[in-house]
Amino acid sequence: MADFPNLSRRGFLNRSAAVGGLLVVPGLLAACSKTGADSADGEGALDKLRKQGFVRVAYADEAPYGYMEGKVLKGEAPTLHREIFKALGVDELRPTLSEWDGLIPGLQASKYDVVSAGMAITPERCANALFSEPEFISPTALMVKKGNPKKITDLASAKAAGITVGVMAGAVEGSYAEGAGIAKDKIKSLQKPQDGADAVKGGRVDAFLLTGISLRWLAKTNPETEVTEAFLPELGGVKQYSPGGAVFRKGNEELRDAFNRELKKIVSDKSRYVELLRDYGFGATELPPATLKTADLCKG
Repeated sequence: MADFPNLSRRGFLNRSAAVGGLLVVPGLLAACSKTGADSADGEGALDKLRKQGFVRVAYADEAPYGYMEGKVLKGEAPTLHREIFKALGVDELRPTLSEWDGLIPGLQASKYDVVSAGMAITPERCANALFSEPEFISPTALMVKKGNPKKITDLASAKAAGITVGVMAGAVEGSYAEGAGIAKDKIKSLQKPQDGADAVKGGRVDAFLLTGISLRWLAKTNPETEVTEAFLPELGGVKQYSPGGAVFRKGNEELRDAFNRELKKIVSDKSRYVELLRDYGFGATELPPATLKTADLCKG
C-alpha cells in the first residue's frame, strides 16, 4: 500500500496556490490547448469510451484517494469512478500513474481521460480543466490518545482546555486553529502525518488537527490513538468544506455532464455512498451538501 502522503504537497486543502501543481507553465499550456479543445475529442467522448470498453484514468498513488495495491487500483476516486462509468456503459478503468504536478498537464495532453485522484476544486485548476460536481467534502477532525483523556471534540473545546495542537507545517489547519482563538504558542508544526501521530502518542501535543479522512486512515496504523467526530472549521465565519472531484479535459463537457448525472444518484443516497467508500475512511460526514456547486467553487 502506498505510504501516507504529505498532504501539503497535494494542495488538497487549498493550502497554497503554489502547491500541488495547480497551474501549468505557459509553454505547456500552449502545446496542449488545441488537444483539449478538439471537437472530435469532446463531443461524442462518451460514445467513444463505450465502444472501446475502457476509460483511461490517472492517479497519483496517494492513499486513501487513489493508489495501487498489487495490481488493483483502489481508493476513494477509483472506487466511485468505477461505479459511475459502469453505469455509463464503460466497464474498465485503465490506470496511469502520474506525479501530482503532472496530473492536469497529462490530461491536457490526452494521456488519459479523467483524473481520479481526489483533487481539490479550486479556481486556479478550473481555469485549466473541467471538474465534476463535488464527490466529497473534507471536514476536519482531531487525533488524540486512545480514550481521549482531555475530552476534546473540536477546536472550541481545544481552546477551552488550553491544550497543545499539532498541525502540518504550511497547512491550512494552522489557520483554522488560530481562527478558533488557540494561542500561537499552543500550535506546533509537524512535517508529515505520521509525525503528528507520533507527537500525540509521545505526549508532545495533545491533539493533531487534519481532515477526518486523513486521520481515520492514519489511525489504522496507529492503534494507540483515536479520532474525534469530524467537524467543519470556520474562517471569517465561512465554513471550510474543502471539496474534491473528478477532472476532465476542457471540451469534454458532454462526458463531464454524464458523469455528474450518475454521481448525483450516489451522493443523493447516503447509505450507498458510505457503503462504497467506508473502507477508505469516508463516511456520512464527507457527503457533499446538495447546495455545494462546482460552478460556485470555481469562482472562488
